[in-house]
Amino acid sequence: MKNSMKLLVTACALSLMSGTAFAAGTCAVGKTVTDGVLTIGTGNPAYFPWVIDDSPENGEGFEAAIAYALADRMGFEADQVVWTRTTFDQAIQPGVKDYDINMQQYSITEERRQTIDFSAPYYTAAAAVLVRAPAVEAGAEPNIASLKGLKWGAAAGTTANELIGTLIEPDSQILLYDDNADITEALKSNQIDAVLLDLPSALFTAAVFLEDGVVLGQFLPDATGELDQFGAVLEKGNPLLECVDEAFAKMAADGTLASIEARWLQSETGVPVIE
Repeated sequence: MKNSMKLLVTACALSLMSGTAFAAGTCAVGKTVTDGVLTIGTGNPAYFPWVIDDSPENGEGFEAAIAYALADRMGFEADQVVWTRTTFDQAIQPGVKDYDINMQQYSITEERRQTIDFSAPYYTAAAAVLVRAPAVEAGAEPNIASLKGLKWGAAAGTTANELIGTLIEPDSQILLYDDNADITEALKSNQIDAVLLDLPSALFTAAVFLEDGVVLGQFLPDATGELDQFGAVLEKGNPLLECVDEAFAKMAADGTLASIEARWLQSETGVPVIE
């Protein structure tokens, strides 16, 4: 009996010194791809403001910061977080995943739920006003009075047309186009002065498709109603989902998600809030 007790004590001591001791009594025990480690997928490359300098390990950028806060709530230390890279499409394909969660601004849709699981949302996109530099030089400002005088465009069939009418009530008729590619071209050709997109799309369009794009301001989600919601992607049927959702619920309740959003998607991007 003494020998058995000694072996038990020794085993417990070794367990406490191992990398898996983090999870004692936590939801994530035995549910990760690698025991004692949370493996997180991101893009290749990963862009600002979601990840800074394409280096998620530094914890800087909205999704990198969210990831480390999530890991902490699930019982993982920062050095127990491992990053891997995937394309956007790879993560939403069916099949076995070599990561626990993947965060690449995935909008939660019922179609995607057919092949993967989504966590509870960690971000509800704000609606952002996208213009070009000439509009700013002509006096466009992030306030309703200024926005009313701009020529607006929207993609037909989206909520943008209704939101522009409700939030801004422009002086001139809103011009409708087939899709976001068409309204981007309309901006370039000066047919319109401004469009309303979700903030991530506005930031991306300004950086990639417009040489002089400016995200003039943003309406927070409580002003617009829910738009796109981003969730972490998990393999279909992954038992870790309940742990992730529980952690996100706590982060929402105590203000962690709002604080990280204010840091990286409001302050860091320099996009003022339109009130």
